[in-house]
Amino acid sequence: MNILIVEDEKNLGLEMADFLGKEGYTIEHAWKKASAEEKIFVNSYDFILLDLGLPGGDGFELLHQLKKMPGREDAVIILTARGEVDDRIKGLEAGADDYLAKPFSLTELLARMHAIIRRKHKLERNEVNVHDFILDIKNHQVSFEGKRVNLTNKEFEIFNYLVLNKNRVISRVNLTEHVWGDILEVNSDSNFVDVHVKNLRKKLTAYATINWFETVRSIGYRINF
Repeated sequence: MNILIVEDEKNLGLEMADFLGKEGYTIEHAWKKASAEEKIFVNSYDFILLDLGLPGGDGFELLHQLKKMPGREDAVIILTARGEVDDRIKGLEAGADDYLAKPFSLTELLARMHAIIRRKHKLERNEVNVHDFILDIKNHQVSFEGKRVNLTNKEFEIFNYLVLNKNRVISRVNLTEHVWGDILEVNSDSNFVDVHVKNLRKKLTAYATINWFETVRSIGYRINF
């Protein structure tokens, strides 16, 4: 999953990036409001971790701009030293999904992200049963009948993103954006997405038939269940 950290305290931003990177997330940074606006205009994200006090503008302004953009589903967690109840209410009413006051625990941040994923995708747990394959979102693992399927990080992220968007056609561009990050840095002529999907399918097929993993011609992929 793709995360944008909008935080002007570089030590904190780098600490979050290191922690979440080790959890398998793809990380992008924006240290100022202007650079955050540029990234949000071009890319969509699974999570935006948003500080309120930013050079060049207020984080609330950025949140309002994001929520006015059609079709956006980025989950937003506000991270700020402001602890007043009014600020928390203001952020949540503006469309933020959660709020953490600094200083905060990185493990708590991760737990809140998992809770948002469950809520957003209507999951009761951090595990999803996909035709007897078990997708463990928290531990970044896939298993079949108790046996772990040996996937690379990108293969897991592809499977994870398609499963969380089950029964929906996900374009190659959208898949690239959410798994690899900034689409401006990706060669649009490359077939690397198809190569990763081919390898993922090969590994899953070693355990069971996967006719529910569909290629939609000229568009992308869909997992049905």
